[in-house]
Amino acid sequence: MLPVEHKPLHVPPLEEVASVLEAALKKNFAEAAVSVVECPDLTKTPYNLGAAGLCGSPRLADVGGVPYLMPTVQKDKLYDIKDLAGCVDLPNSFIVGAGAGPHKYIGVNSELMANVVVGDKACNGSRAAKVDAAGKCELLSLPQEQTGCALMLNMFASEGKGGKVLKVQAKKRTGDNNLVSCLRQALESHYGDKPVGLGGTFRLVQGKAKTHVMPDFSPVPLTCNDDVNKWLNFYDMEAPMVFLSTLISRDPGLDLRVEHSHGYGDDRGGHYHYDTTPDTVEYEAYYNVAEYIYRVDKPVATHGFGRN
Repeated sequence: MLPVEHKPLHVPPLEEVASVLEAALKKNFAEAAVSVVECPDLTKTPYNLGAAGLCGSPRLADVGGVPYLMPTVQKDKLYDIKDLAGCVDLPNSFIVGAGAGPHKYIGVNSELMANVVVGDKACNGSRAAKVDAAGKCELLSLPQEQTGCALMLNMFASEGKGGKVLKVQAKKRTGDNNLVSCLRQALESHYGDKPVGLGGTFRLVQGKAKTHVMPDFSPVPLTCNDDVNKWLNFYDMEAPMVFLSTLISRDPGLDLRVEHSHGYGDDRGGHYHYDTTPDTVEYEAYYNVAEYIYRVDKPVATHGFGRN
């Protein structure tokens, strides 16, 4: 039994959120548009996810956290996404998100791209990225029965139904913010102390993105962001890539990671930082507004580094 807290989130109308996000994106990209649309069938190309949509009891969850990885790793912090669906009161659900892979199965630490349907129509399209012996990124497709993760997971859960969602389009970055930070900061600025959360997926359609992949666990304690950046392996990854993404405008006192996105292409994957080709970058995204935020197995001893 994992300790669970949850709080309701502010749920403004989608049309209002679209207007807030579009105004911010237009200050950060040469071309930007946000609209309210019927969610396309996300099981089809180019997304190829586990369920058709992002609607039906949408909610965010922050499971575990960076303090279980550093300063020193707590390898016993193991989770199963099938169990986490129950923790967020949605036992039949479609879950996407970013976390750490199941090291007991993979053999080493890794980045997880969670894409799991739990319940009656269970399926698992999750992937994990690890660092091989030569320092290159290796992408793995996890088997159907392997729905584990470790240490941390930021996830968006819904019933996987079709319905109205936010479609985000942005090209040619002119500002300093990455796509996700731009969206999150726009919500924070507009809604203030009313937390608004989004979850879903975005594609890097053109351009390249700076990503990291965690190597195996550090043999020495990691005590600050400089230590973390020296330990991580960074890569420039080329489009096309599909990312699984969560963000919340502000932390309502639950010690949250406020944004987290992992993605993959045909032979690569990792944690999204920002695009490195601002003149040519192009994004397409589908997000829905979450009704609740769940905090599962919150670390008792916490810190603020290693969360970028």
